[in-house]
Amino acid sequence: MHRGGHTLARSSSRPHGLAWGVVSDRIPAQPRVPGKPPLSATDLWISVGVLTLTVLVGAVGAVGGLFSLAFLDYCPPESCSADGAAKAVLGSVLIAALVGLAGLTVTIIRLARRKPGWPFAIATFCTCAVVLCAGLVGYIVATGVADAPSR
Repeated sequence: MHRGGHTLARSSSRPHGLAWGVVSDRIPAQPRVPGKPPLSATDLWISVGVLTLTVLVGAVGAVGGLFSLAFLDYCPPESCSADGAAKAVLGSVLIAALVGLAGLTVTIIRLARRKPGWPFAIATFCTCAVVLCAGLVGYIVATGVADAPSR
């Protein structure tokens, strides 16, 4: 039986048909339990996208560096240092990988704590790009490509 948002129900503690109790259809308001705020979808998408781009740029840099060393056919000792080229390429790829791993870790921790992670993801991308460009410059200087006469 319904009356004004309430349901009348027989009391189980009373003999059959003697008493009616009131059972409310409304759910009482639950106290707000403090917890983690919701994760920003925009922050998550930007962070994941930029970190994915970082991995792709790092992979292209690593493959490009490997091929540049593999096809370093002739390196005249007076103008070229194969060891210097290898150190520049492998060092920059290793440093970029470490920076990328550290940035990924910091970004994930920030997102797990419901704090903005995208600035760290972008900083990771920019730092990895600068490190890989420095490795390219080191390779160019070590091989003497910059000093080669133009044809």
